Amino acid sequence: MMTGRFFAAGADRRIVITIAILLAVAVIVPILNIAVPSASAFHIPSYIVALVGKYLCYALLALALDLVWGYCGILSLGHGAFFALGGYAMGMYLMRQIGERGVYGNPLLPDFMVFLNWKELPWFWHGFDHFWFAALMVMLVPGLLAFIFGWFAFRSRVTGVYLSIITQAMTYALLLAFFRNDMGFGGNNGLTDFKDILGFNVQANTTRSALFAASAIALALGVFITWRIIGSKYGKLLMAVRDAESRTRFLGWRAENVKLFAFTVSAVMAGVAGALYVPQVGIINPGEFDPANSIEVVVWTAVGGRGTLVGPIIGALLVNGGKSWFTGAFPEFWLFALGGLFVAVTLFLPKGIIGMWDQWRNSRRERRAAATPEQSIPPIVEVAMPVKPKPTAKSSPTPLDGAEPQPAE
Repeated sequence: MMTGRFFAAGADRRIVITIAILLAVAVIVPILNIAVPSASAFHIPSYIVALVGKYLCYALLALALDLVWGYCGILSLGHGAFFALGGYAMGMYLMRQIGERGVYGNPLLPDFMVFLNWKELPWFWHGFDHFWFAALMVMLVPGLLAFIFGWFAFRSRVTGVYLSIITQAMTYALLLAFFRNDMGFGGNNGLTDFKDILGFNVQANTTRSALFAASAIALALGVFITWRIIGSKYGKLLMAVRDAESRTRFLGWRAENVKLFAFTVSAVMAGVAGALYVPQVGIINPGEFDPANSIEVVVWTAVGGRGTLVGPIIGALLVNGGKSWFTGAFPEFWLFALGGLFVAVTLFLPKGIIGMWDQWRNSRRERRAAATPEQSIPPIVEVAMPVKPKPTAKSSPTPLDGAEPQPAE
């Protein structure tokens, strides 16, 4: 029934194809990793599964940014903060699962707390021994921060580059705070040495494949939810705020509430992406709050094409795939290549890959439509009409049609 409503709603074909591919990948890749022998050409190694799973988490983060930047006009340079907060929430759960298997064998305190002579578990660590509580915090903490931040920023009508700078300052402030050892999050080293998730070994191939499938399904769900938001009446209002905020306010709409909802939903999506990212890479530290990471997310979205839903996913996969290759071949030139890529996209591909493809396809369609009428209209043939002779003066007048002739006197 859900599928029927989805297709009946007139979903964009590109969105349907993207969701179908993600769901297919979520099934096929784990099978090729677990069921296919390693000697087979169709076998996918475990490190590839973990690497691509990380890329899918990045794609979900880029999609979250696209919701507020591409459709609401909010250029956030702090979405890495929401990503990191979701990752820390999941990391706290994973640390609680270590128990007595840590270096110091303390069943309650993580190793870094024992090393720093903590005597008891901080109050904000309680509850993270349950997965449902951690999953709730993954969405609640980034969403609450985005709601509080957006409440003050949007009601103060902070827009444009000023809002971008404030979001970057928020991320940098969290970076400095989480670097402190007395914050209770592991300081500079962060949280690592994870053992289990839901009772399964995080290093096992089956667990890695399951996390990969969860990342692909979460990305497909994110695409569907974002598409439904954009296709609704609220989505039209969201784009109206992006294109003409003053006019939208003049018509009676509260633009700050429109932006606040989108900003909060986007932060929740980023938090989910961070939570799926941490068990696949095996560590979370304050470096994830680095403002440079948030700028990279902007690059992914711009390369793929903001305001297209599918573009940020393609941009995240392409840029991070190129990063993995480039940092291995030319590690000292990667940052220069990334900066050059962003400048090139800004100058030559302002609409990104998907935007340029749509523009080329539309222009081609218009040329075909303009050429078709000229070829289909048949040539006009002039037909000579018979000319009725005019009566002469000597001829008797012709009686009117339908009138009876009168007798002569």
